[in-house]
Amino acid sequence: MKSLLLAACAAASVLAVGAAAAVVPPTIAAAVADKGRDADRDADARRHPGELIAFSGAKSGDKVVDLIPGSGYFTKIFSKVVGPKGHVYMIWPAEYAKEAQPDPVKNAELAKTGYPNTSVILQPGAAFAAPEPVDLVFTVQNYHDYPDKFMGNIDPMILNRAVYKALKPGGVFLVVDHVAEAGSGLRDTDTLHRIDPAIVKKQVTAAGFVFEGESNVLRSPADDHKKVVFDKAIRGHTDQFIYKFRKPKT
Repeated sequence: MKSLLLAACAAASVLAVGAAAAVVPPTIAAAVADKGRDADRDADARRHPGELIAFSGAKSGDKVVDLIPGSGYFTKIFSKVVGPKGHVYMIWPAEYAKEAQPDPVKNAELAKTGYPNTSVILQPGAAFAAPEPVDLVFTVQNYHDYPDKFMGNIDPMILNRAVYKALKPGGVFLVVDHVAEAGSGLRDTDTLHRIDPAIVKKQVTAAGFVFEGESNVLRSPADDHKKVVFDKAIRGHTDQFIYKFRKPKT
C-alpha cells in the first residue's frame, strides 16, 4: 500500500507540472500578442503557443535554440520573451533544409523585421551544436524525423547527447511530437510521421536527462494514432505529447 501511495504521489507531481504550465505569464502573453505575429495568429488557438512556451520555462535573458523552426512561428515569440539580453538560434539540419519549403535561409529576415536577437545556423543533422551554452533547446514535430532516410537515418541518441552537451546545467530540452500507437517505437516515423512517446522518454533520459513532466494542452482524444498526420481528417489536430526534460545542475 505504501509503495502504491508513493507511486500515486509521483504521478500527481508530474501532472501538476503540466497543469501549472498552463498559466501564461503576462510577459509571454505580450510576446504572443506582438503585432509582428499578425500573420501567425490564426494558428494560435490550436497550437497554444503561450501555454507551450510558459511550460518551457523560457525567460528574459535566456539563450534558446529553436530546432527546425519552420517559418519562425515560435522563434518570434521566444525573441520577445528573452529580450535584448537573450538570443534565439534557429538551427536547421542541412538534410532537412533541402526538403523544407520555404527556403530556411529566409528565417534570417526575422532579424531585420523586429526580431534582431535571432540568427540562423545551418549544420549537419548528426552534428548538432550551439554557438554558446544555452538554457533551452525546443523542437516541435521534428524529433521523429531524425531516424528517417531523408535525414540520413540519424540515431536520435546522437541528437540527445549533443543537446545535453549544448545545454547549461539545469537547462531544458522540450520535445513536442505527434503521438504514435503505444508500443510502436520508431515504426511510424517515416510513414505516419509519428513516434511513440515512450521511446522518446527512454532515449532522452538515456542521454542523462531527467524527465520533469508533460503538458496536455495539445492532446487530442479524437486522434486514433493510425492516420498519417497530413490526413485531412486530423491535420492540424493530431494528438501531440509535450515532454520536458532537464539536464541536472550537477
